[in-house]
Amino acid sequence: MESCLASLIPYFDMDELPEDIASLKITEAITILRAIDKDIDNVLANFEEPGKIDLAGFMEKNFMFNLPLEKFSYLTGRSLTTFKRDFSKTFDSTPQRWLTKKRLELAHYQFAEKRKKPIDVCYETGFENLSHFSVAFKKRFGYAPTDLLNKLNTNN
Repeated sequence: MESCLASLIPYFDMDELPEDIASLKITEAITILRAIDKDIDNVLANFEEPGKIDLAGFMEKNFMFNLPLEKFSYLTGRSLTTFKRDFSKTFDSTPQRWLTKKRLELAHYQFAEKRKKPIDVCYETGFENLSHFSVAFKKRFGYAPTDLLNKLNTNN
């Protein structure tokens, strides 16, 4: 285990560890731990590949997380192609359109019911930047987030 961890030292000088190397090193460390202690999975977690799970339930619970479609597909136990096909059958929409719609609906709720600030809502609902969020919000609802908040504040 010590030599596995020591092999990471040269990568500390890099700005970012390449994802494929990080994945290999994690797998290596887990394999070593499993060789040392056969019951380690009970302590760490279940490292098996995820099986195909309920797509609708998973997406409804996790749509606000800013993950690439490849990660959503993996977490639901599907290839990207199968994920997109199953998604279209389940939601009658593309994943990106559905995710944007769900995130904007959640954002509207956060403004209307919780009176949260646009910058907070932007990131909490899975958007990467405020300007894209504001444009998408206005396109979907016909008014900017700040307009909605101003209207709500004048009505109270």
